[in-house]
Amino acid sequence: MAINKAGTKQIADNRQARHNYFVLEQIECGIELVGTEVKSIRRGAVNMKDSWCSIDNGEMWVKGLHISPYEQGNIFNRDPMRVRKLLLHKKEINRLFGKVKQEGLTLIPLTLYFKGSRVKVALGLCKGKKLYDKRDDMANKAAQRDIDRAMKEQNR
Repeated sequence: MAINKAGTKQIADNRQARHNYFVLEQIECGIELVGTEVKSIRRGAVNMKDSWCSIDNGEMWVKGLHISPYEQGNIFNRDPMRVRKLLLHKKEINRLFGKVKQEGLTLIPLTLYFKGSRVKVALGLCKGKKLYDKRDDMANKAAQRDIDRAMKEQNR
């Protein structure tokens, strides 16, 4: 878990999302959780790999986010795969809904982190990558790694 300058502590990162999508815009939002889920999140028992967001009846929901049950939670534990509400202003939800419907974009949770004592989600407005885009990205990363390696050898 990384702690940034702004007092945020990263819990989980959806690395697969950055591989499969171009992130056009990033939005910070809150998430509605139960006490045992927060305790489980503090332990880092979160999987964001297949999570995505949808807008139903003017409310934003995150689906596919797996928060493992808290071991000492007994009867207060909830379903690990339950649909959770995201907390955004109505104006922001309507703006995102328009972009998703008109431009064919997708809403994907990118990171889950603590900001103070609150759990926040960095939501990405994303466009899907084609296979050749993924190959280009991998080739660029490999080339950059080789350049960095050569620069490091030269500076020795």
